[in-house]
Amino acid sequence: MFFQHIYDKTLAQASYFIGCQKAGVAAVIDPKRDVDTYLEIAKQNNMKITHILETHIHADFLSGSRELAKLTGGELYLSAEGGPEWQYQFSDFSFHPLKDGDSFMVGNLKIDVWHTPGHTPESISFLLTDTPASPEPVMFFTGDFVFVGDIGRPDLLEKAAGVVGTMDAGAHQMYKSISRFSKLPDHIQVWPGHGAGSACGKALGAVPSSTVGYEKIRNWAFRFGSDEHGFVKFLLEDQPEPPKYFAMMKKLNKVDRPLLTEVPKLKKLSNTEMNDALAKGVKLIDTRNKADFAKGFIPGSLNIQGNNSFATWCGWFLNYEEPFMLLADEAQLDDLTRKLMRIGLDNILGYVPDTTAYTAEGGALETAKMVDTDTFKKMLSENNLQVVDLRGETEYKQGHIEGADHVFVGTLAKNLDKVRKDQTVVVHCQGGDRSTIGYSLLAAHGFNNVWNYSASVNEWVKQGNPLVQ
Repeated sequence: MFFQHIYDKTLAQASYFIGCQKAGVAAVIDPKRDVDTYLEIAKQNNMKITHILETHIHADFLSGSRELAKLTGGELYLSAEGGPEWQYQFSDFSFHPLKDGDSFMVGNLKIDVWHTPGHTPESISFLLTDTPASPEPVMFFTGDFVFVGDIGRPDLLEKAAGVVGTMDAGAHQMYKSISRFSKLPDHIQVWPGHGAGSACGKALGAVPSSTVGYEKIRNWAFRFGSDEHGFVKFLLEDQPEPPKYFAMMKKLNKVDRPLLTEVPKLKKLSNTEMNDALAKGVKLIDTRNKADFAKGFIPGSLNIQGNNSFATWCGWFLNYEEPFMLLADEAQLDDLTRKLMRIGLDNILGYVPDTTAYTAEGGALETAKMVDTDTFKKMLSENNLQVVDLRGETEYKQGHIEGADHVFVGTLAKNLDKVRKDQTVVVHCQGGDRSTIGYSLLAAHGFNNVWNYSASVNEWVKQGNPLVQ
């Protein structure tokens, strides 16, 4: 058997390439959208991708299953569980509908289908047996069912996609699925769909895989025994805010959509083209480091750094129906474009490499108003000051600077009325990245009285200053 774990650290998303070397055939489980990764693995190992599997209709990334099927001729194997309202609806590809108890072969590899609802009603998992080696199963691909140290959250459909009434029902389904999982042999390897940093759970472990036995010892979900009520309560509380783009992913993974079979090459925009677009309301995403942005930025631009969180924050602030532009170093374009296409943000008008052309043609840059800890502490003694904590709700509840108002940065654009224009405002987060996004957003909306405490809570606590709950 050939096996390779492919991990996208930007979305904390795992996919898997498994192959039968004797038959020269392979399956891919939950592929990301830039599918050239799998084509290269197949080429290097002289295998043909014949099976393309999904564990469920994903909400956190745009699946590359159909792109991969178009390029390889591989057949789709998708869930038919969950009832009529949870079925795939696209018409451009046929697929093998999978139910609990089904099995199929990939060469000499046997894959058994388990219906494991809870995260979503249609969720399935794949139990793999390497038949030439042993009649016993050895790997369990769980998707968003069981993670390392955590389990999939059942509230996303309700909170992100607006499907009312699914949260509580999903939690009870998850309890039953976990009970079934616990009866598997301890030696079976667990390969989940996500790792630490994913918004599909609240306490995902950093290691890529586990075993059934290890999860029964370590994972909180197995500590409740017969207390189903306690399990449901704990599962639903203190989950992080689901990114705004999740609702669009749930839709696009289910219905007909344009396919993108290669990474697009972006158009380099002239300064005139950029200015014309800005005048029409097209957003400019400045992907530079926050320190470089603070030293001088094009008015109206939004600073979302091109790091591992780039796609997630773009998914909060960009509209799928409207074009946008990037300010990015040319060496980063392929990486940034891949990150965006993985969540379906394909409507990129073009890019500018830096601010040089803008200033050369008479454009004036703005500089960010930054404040250090000592100055911030002095400002706190002033009456005409509003402190805005841009972290998540759970972070805020666990401890915040006394007197700080809470507005999560992802929803800031819809809550501008909560930021005072008649007072001096200081924004902060945990480490500075989110406060820079928030500062740039407020500056773009005409808030001229805002300061960025970029050192944020980390530095505040490091210097011995208190937090309140």
